[in-house]
Amino acid sequence: MPIHPAHHKVYIVDDDASVRDALSWLLRTRRLLSEPYGSAEAFMQERCWHTPPQEPCCLLLDVRMPGMSGLALFERLLALPWAATIPVLFLSGHADVATAVDAVKRGAFDFCEKPFSDNALVDKVEQALLLSADHVSRLASQHETAGLLAQLTERERDVMQRVIAGLPNKLVADELDISVRTVEVHRARIFEKMGVKSAVELANKVRKQ
Repeated sequence: MPIHPAHHKVYIVDDDASVRDALSWLLRTRRLLSEPYGSAEAFMQERCWHTPPQEPCCLLLDVRMPGMSGLALFERLLALPWAATIPVLFLSGHADVATAVDAVKRGAFDFCEKPFSDNALVDKVEQALLLSADHVSRLASQHETAGLLAQLTERERDVMQRVIAGLPNKLVADELDISVRTVEVHRARIFEKMGVKSAVELANKVRKQ
């Protein structure tokens, strides 16, 4: 699946300006948008991530930098509830390969050893963006479902829990001490508010929360 050029961002964090420029140019040749930063501190100041990204993104991150290292920045990103939406691809010198491999084991998307193959690097970036897109889409769906659930009344929630559990209307009515007709009305309203047409669809939607 191609990455839409207007709906993504590749963040480049490297203290070497020539590396940042080269990577930005390389990504442009594949119609990938980038945003360079000369330090981890500058990146965190600009992109503090109080909220999850709204569009697919990934991070090309140098392992060794003055001040906050790439690994320290990686640790901060890992602590975010939505860390999976920001795949990290480490750029490592030969001496840092073991460190980069360890970071991958702990959640980094991948690493490329300097000097890296241009095509291999961009291929990995595109894979990271696709992974990010998947997680961003899931978060958006969960946020939408949470908003729909918030519209339900307390009684509708009571009915919904029992519908999801597979109880027939008669048992729902008995448990809540209401009429079957009232259950039917609540059920119809729940389906309408949640944008579903069946109990199975409702259950699947709620369980993804």
